[in-house]
Amino acid sequence: MLSAFVNAFRTPDLRRKILFVLGILVLFRLGSTLPAPGINVPNVQTCVDAAAQGENSSLFALINLFSGGALLQLTVFALGIMPYITASIILQLLVVVIPRLEALKKEGQQGQAKITQYTRYLTLGLAVLQATGIVALARSGNLFGGACNLDLLYYMDSIPAFLLIVLVMVAGTAVIMWMGELITDRGVGNGMSILIFTQVVATFPGALWGVRQVNGLTTFSVVIAVGLVIVAAVIFMEQAQRRIPVQYAKRMVGRRMFGGSSTYIPLKVNQAGIIPVIFASSLLYLPALYAQFEPSSRYAAWINDHFVRGDHPYYMITYFALIVFFTYFYVSITFNPEEVADNMKKYGGFIPGIRAGRPTQDYLAYVLSRITAPGAVYLGVVALIPMAAVALLGASQNFPFGGTSILIIVGVGLNTVQQIESQLQQRNYEGFLR
Repeated sequence: MLSAFVNAFRTPDLRRKILFVLGILVLFRLGSTLPAPGINVPNVQTCVDAAAQGENSSLFALINLFSGGALLQLTVFALGIMPYITASIILQLLVVVIPRLEALKKEGQQGQAKITQYTRYLTLGLAVLQATGIVALARSGNLFGGACNLDLLYYMDSIPAFLLIVLVMVAGTAVIMWMGELITDRGVGNGMSILIFTQVVATFPGALWGVRQVNGLTTFSVVIAVGLVIVAAVIFMEQAQRRIPVQYAKRMVGRRMFGGSSTYIPLKVNQAGIIPVIFASSLLYLPALYAQFEPSSRYAAWINDHFVRGDHPYYMITYFALIVFFTYFYVSITFNPEEVADNMKKYGGFIPGIRAGRPTQDYLAYVLSRITAPGAVYLGVVALIPMAAVALLGASQNFPFGGTSILIIVGVGLNTVQQIESQLQQRNYEGFLR
């Protein structure tokens, strides 16, 4: 991995791309620390410290993770990349449901550009909703779940000041989208993924130091050792795949012979990526939202006892079950065995020992269902690691190694290094005669 970066800096074209990405990331982190206009920064910082020492985890912990801590600081980039992630997931689901979107997806690059445009519009709409909700909670004093009663805004009763903060946060989301597209076009790797990676990594030093301060050097050393084992296991699982061999028969097109080659279909163990964890986390926030907005309800006390703190067994079991369910659900809508079997049959491909057509479709569905099972269990176990650390070790609730953060760091890191290596191979390819 390190050799790939060293060789990349020796290549002028790649060096310019990497430096461009680093420059964008510096601006991105600057916007994540710049407070929005009208925010009472000292009071906000006091409330953040009070919430960090409280027993209950924040209602917006997942969104705050994707914003690199910018959400609870109420900065210009407070919403982070979360509106774009949500919009992308919604569009992926709608492509399966709405025939018009499915037709656009099959049109190739032009149709994909249209879907990307719809994603941008939906991102801005979600950003308006999220920014309005967050500023309204800050105005009412409920942003930190009652852990702090200080005034977070300088002009608490001013509607223009309220709208200005919302406008700035929505504009910040638009700028983040633009930065991500710039990285994709002129840099290395997927821009949005790299921005997510940056925000998650930004919280790592503080989380590690928090474990050191709260739990002492012994627990800190155990966390580091366990973290290295977790990273190695996640890398192994993210790279694991089942390769289904495919043979293409020879065929004549005009006077030329095509086909006769062998390839394979790579089915990853973790075919769904991190999406099931995001789905499950978002769904489990609904009971906590209900308890916060209906505190007098008879169910609010039970929800606060069982579904707000992440270390309760009911929460863990429900979280694990939702991750397994959403893993199977997401894989079923993103990988279509029937479509793959039809494409193979159209181009004269077949799996050795399996007849083309319906038998190939059934075989692919069988293998996919079997390989998704360990992938779903793996995602559930990794997502439960921080909660198990809270329950068993008494570690900080910002336990860095595990859950959404480690999946993002390893996944994006591996993908970026692979893209750098592929570009290096294109520029330093050695032929057979050399």
